[in-house]
Amino acid sequence: MNNTYAIGIDIGGTNTDMGLVRNDGKIMARRSIPTTNYTLLEPYIKDIMAEIDGLMKENGVSEIDGIGIGAPNGNFYTGCVDNAPNLPIKGVLDFQKEMHKYMNVPVVLSNDANAAAYGELVYGGAKGMQHFIMFTLGTGVGSGIVVDGKLVHGSTGGAGELGHNILIPEGRQCSCGRKGCLETYTSARGIVQTYCETRAEMGDSNSLAGVADKDVTSKMIGDAANAGDPVALKTYEKTGYLLGIAMANSVTFSAPEAIFLIGGPAKVGEPLLRPLRESFKKHLLNIYEGSVDIRVSQLASNEVAILGAAALIKMKLR
Repeated sequence: MNNTYAIGIDIGGTNTDMGLVRNDGKIMARRSIPTTNYTLLEPYIKDIMAEIDGLMKENGVSEIDGIGIGAPNGNFYTGCVDNAPNLPIKGVLDFQKEMHKYMNVPVVLSNDANAAAYGELVYGGAKGMQHFIMFTLGTGVGSGIVVDGKLVHGSTGGAGELGHNILIPEGRQCSCGRKGCLETYTSARGIVQTYCETRAEMGDSNSLAGVADKDVTSKMIGDAANAGDPVALKTYEKTGYLLGIAMANSVTFSAPEAIFLIGGPAKVGEPLLRPLRESFKKHLLNIYEGSVDIRVSQLASNEVAILGAAALIKMKLR
């Protein structure tokens, strides 16, 4: 089989990472530029395209199938990023139009969680599946939903925001403006808040004694939980319980074969997965019992964003 290539781009608030991806999922080379250096779209796109040109020339690649982009507030239908609050370039950003000025190839853009889900379908543990959901746990909580082998985009291109389902009415304040969203409890930030609240209830932590609340990170809590720290373990019991409810609820509208987790908190392992599975089983509607696996993504966390973005091109070509 002849090798073909695509470019995958992950747009973050701090950095923009891009890679040259072979059709078998191998990232041949990658580059990065600081997103924070730009306040206007045109010079930003110009520099991205210069990096893409460099990636192709250095690897002897003369043609690519297209450019896939995973971005916050990415709109699959329009090819635009719609007023992403965490990007320094403000407004509705037409990536598709601007990139076509430099290269006449397909440009596909979607939100980063959708891209991760499609990456799992094409390159990861969801190969061969027709129905699954991915939850991305990080600074926020995103999700991608695949039904009948296709990403669910909805009428606006913004479907699949399960992180903003309200889990606790009038609960924690969310950055979206509402209260009690899943994200406020199961994101990295939410886990830190739960830890600080739990430490206040139970007394100081064995592992993190002396670390001020403002200095605690979710990685610290995960490491402490795996070392047997009771406060950290209780934190993940609470987190897993709530995430299990949300995941059980998600099953009722798409009946997936599996639910995948990816992101820093998912790396903690059993301190999160054990209470999550217990809660999921407890709250799952009985007609779905035994039909849904809970799995951790098979994609490397430092590759998923680029692979997912590149996989969007495969979706386009299909």
